[in-house]
Amino acid sequence: MASTALQITFSLLTFAVLFNGCYGFYPKLINTSLAMAASEYDWSPAGATWYGSPTGDGSDGGACGYGNSVSQSPFSSLISAGGPSLYKSGKGCGACYEVKCTSNLACSGEPVTVVITDECPGCVSESVHFDLSGTSFGAMAKSGQDQNLRDAGVLQIQYRKVECNYPGTTIVFHVDSGSNPNYFATLIEYENGDGDLASVDLKQALDSDPWQPMQQSWGAVWKLDAGSQLRAPFSIRLTSLDTGNTIVAADVIPAGWEPGETYRSAVNFKV
Repeated sequence: MASTALQITFSLLTFAVLFNGCYGFYPKLINTSLAMAASEYDWSPAGATWYGSPTGDGSDGGACGYGNSVSQSPFSSLISAGGPSLYKSGKGCGACYEVKCTSNLACSGEPVTVVITDECPGCVSESVHFDLSGTSFGAMAKSGQDQNLRDAGVLQIQYRKVECNYPGTTIVFHVDSGSNPNYFATLIEYENGDGDLASVDLKQALDSDPWQPMQQSWGAVWKLDAGSQLRAPFSIRLTSLDTGNTIVAADVIPAGWEPGETYRSAVNFKV
């Protein structure tokens, strides 16, 4: 596949040189052609299965902890459990991928964007495996062929990681019900861009308070066990996993916060 891509690139460049010598050079045309050629070769192979209801959301939240939000906008049941290389011990929660299939007559060949919201620890027959919701699996089919595709059960598909993009949505923090004045834990969701997080830090109320690193508790839940009473409001700093981009949700957790409550920030990563 790589050699074919190189041959295409070389042919385009050769054409550019010859065309330049005879009639004039159009760099925008050549750059566009090269980009289009490259885009056809940035897909990788993976295995795919599906679980749960045929038109459902796989499971209620799964191992990332998103709960019933997986069935609601912006996820809208277009989610997947990931094998170990996708779930990444929870660090892969929230990452977005395009998936498509051509290996079955019912496949449309059109890409579908899904979000990692669950873990499939037994999905190890391939190095990369998506255990898709019934909705996601069926979305790869031609119109009216979704059940025929689900009947196949197991597919070889193609995938690539893409930026998450939730227009008009800001990052949300669901405070864990086990939080208390000395211990704070929160589920984080709807991050644009990478979608998954490398690190999370918390800053207490005073300007002189330092940023304190939080630890990943499980899935998309991060925690800080301070050992002494924490002073709200809290600001939370997020660093994305792949690009290392950083964003701060200033004072997002108010004074008087309550365990089990949800607090919406005013920020999100740029896409």
